[in-house]
Amino acid sequence: MLAWTVDHSSPGHLSLREVHDAEPGPHDAVIQVQAFAPNHGDLETLPSLPAGTIPGWDAAGVVVAEAADGTGPRLGQTVASLGTGGAWAQRRLVTAESVGIAPSGADPNAMSVVPVAATSALRGLRRLGPVLGRRVLVLGGTSAVGLFAVQLAARAGADVVATTRNPAARDRLVGLGAREVVGSPSDLDDDVTGVLDLLGGSHLVQAFERLAPGGTLVALGHAAGEAEHFSYGNLFGDAGRHDRSLSTFFLGAEPDLGPDMGWLAAEIHHGRLDPVVGAVRSWQELPDAFAPEAERPHGKVVLTVD
Repeated sequence: MLAWTVDHSSPGHLSLREVHDAEPGPHDAVIQVQAFAPNHGDLETLPSLPAGTIPGWDAAGVVVAEAADGTGPRLGQTVASLGTGGAWAQRRLVTAESVGIAPSGADPNAMSVVPVAATSALRGLRRLGPVLGRRVLVLGGTSAVGLFAVQLAARAGADVVATTRNPAARDRLVGLGAREVVGSPSDLDDDVTGVLDLLGGSHLVQAFERLAPGGTLVALGHAAGEAEHFSYGNLFGDAGRHDRSLSTFFLGAEPDLGPDMGWLAAEIHHGRLDPVVGAVRSWQELPDAFAPEAERPHGKVVLTVD
């Protein structure tokens, strides 16, 4: 099969070449990959991966061989699949635990954004507890996870505030459910009870300062690429700053993701959730689509596998 593999002598540390199909174990089904949507973390780690590695956490495709032990998805089903590698290829091994079953006729391009972006937003939001009637900040609102988080938080009844430094993105965020759009946490006119942070660094520190008593900040992403520096007093609990918490998050450690991925796939398929796909391109354009000089749309860039 063809696959994008890590090649440190090539532009973008990637090379499209012929590789051997992975040998399925008794618990593995095989999917024909139809689309995948690279994540910030996928791209960021390419320089450190061993040569020959097939990268990619998430992909959507059709089951072409069922697991020998009878578990997992059935032949012909469309699935959203999650793993810590192997997605950027024509075929991928999946297990019962690593897939969400998509509705019949689901668009694989839309399904490819479910495993990491949509599921991270859903699981991160749950860390905040009930948000009905509460003020929630989505820090990094125009990231793919942020766009899903705005929608899901609004549907859960939150008073959603989103951040972006791009004025052109304001209408997009409002259309997805944000009641307010600001440039940074320092622009807030009032405190929030929950924060979903996709940026990290100084943005996280500022957002933590705007947490109301009992509030929680969930660190979902680190797109800013900078360290967090808390000054003396930032973590004090006096003067109405008590019981605030900061929760770290790693999707790969989250249990039982299959049902959530299946629910999200259905919500997208039936038009109740915007898939936030910003562009669709051929997978042969992968290095060009994510080159430093490439223009990035708001939302996910989906690559179709031919």
